Amino acid sequence: MLSEAKFQTVAHWAQDLSEADRDLARRNMSEKLLPKGAYLLHENDHVDAWFGVIDGLLKICVVAENGEAITLTGISSSGWVGEGSVIKNEPRRYDVVALRDTRIALLNGRTFRWLMDNSPPFNKFLVRQLNERLGQFIAFLGYGRLLDPTERLARSVAWLFNPILSPNNQLQLGISQEEIGLISGMSRQTASKALRQLQAEGLLRLQHGRIEILDLDGLGHYGSTL
Repeated sequence: MLSEAKFQTVAHWAQDLSEADRDLARRNMSEKLLPKGAYLLHENDHVDAWFGVIDGLLKICVVAENGEAITLTGISSSGWVGEGSVIKNEPRRYDVVALRDTRIALLNGRTFRWLMDNSPPFNKFLVRQLNERLGQFIAFLGYGRLLDPTERLARSVAWLFNPILSPNNQLQLGISQEEIGLISGMSRQTASKALRQLQAEGLLRLQHGRIEILDLDGLGHYGSTL
């Protein structure tokens, strides 16, 4: 069972649940530590659990038929991933990799589906989560085709601070330029150049192993009007 402090940190959606449902969720939630580079999930794994990031950073990616690795998105602290596969009780369609040492919360699928069927507040959260994730992936499809590297990186960074997908209420994140490049699907050199440009324009501030967001809306709408 997850400690109360960690549960409050990662299970932001539980604040609207009844006391009994909140207690049920906590009692059926466990913890796992992933070292940097470790896989939480491989494509086609059938793991009946929903995953939240207590602290750390995950990358969701797929491998194309030609062997090219394609990054879909990153999941930062308080973000959750995998609800679609748990709802449908099907194998995963992606890999999930820890970009740094990452502490994960796991809610078993049986409890997840019970909450989905019996808790209106949890159901309402899931609708928001799925809708936002769908919007994210539609946007990312457009980014790859229509935006230059700086624009694409700005949008990718903004998604890490999305108030629905990662509601950590902070505008700072411990993340290296290499990790930002991995999440944005570009080299460290290209990411570094783009970050310096965004800093020069006053949208963010670079610190050692950390970024501070100065204009989240500006990052989210940087470049074209996608």
